[in-house]
Amino acid sequence: METVPKPLPLVQLRVPTEEDAYLWHRLFNDPDVMEFHGGAAAERSVYEELTARQRRHDAEHGFCLWTILDESGDVIGFTGAQPWPHETFGPVGETEIGWRLGRAYWGRGYATAAATATLERLRAAGVGRVVAMVNSRNARSVAVTRRLGMELAEMYTTPVSRQEAYCFRLDL
Repeated sequence: METVPKPLPLVQLRVPTEEDAYLWHRLFNDPDVMEFHGGAAAERSVYEELTARQRRHDAEHGFCLWTILDESGDVIGFTGAQPWPHETFGPVGETEIGWRLGRAYWGRGYATAAATATLERLRAAGVGRVVAMVNSRNARSVAVTRRLGMELAEMYTTPVSRQEAYCFRLDL
């Protein structure tokens, strides 16, 4: 018997607001969520700077890390793309797609739905290729890259944590 994939949930993406810095901080203040992002929760000021930088990215590039809203309009995380932020490590000069959800929203298709919407927006913005850098132990995010049709292109050892990271690529 053939398995029919379940439909993806409906999501909305919006440019992050100043209030989203507070909401992201609350959602991501969880060791499980931060396991592959340094392990510890970041201060709210980090999210204040991040949301401000994303508003600038959207104004300059037409894309950013957008806030994800679920079917009820609740903020559940972020997804989107930005220029790779490091100049000495990883896919320098490329556009990186990424996602992060609050723990309560894992396993329900939100990351795949939001990342799929991101790819549509990036195609419309004229982006020709994206990468996703994923910790090799992050099976959930590796699975999202596979559902998006991304291919493993390279492996890196991260300079600070010395962990293995996969670089997936997708031509749009």
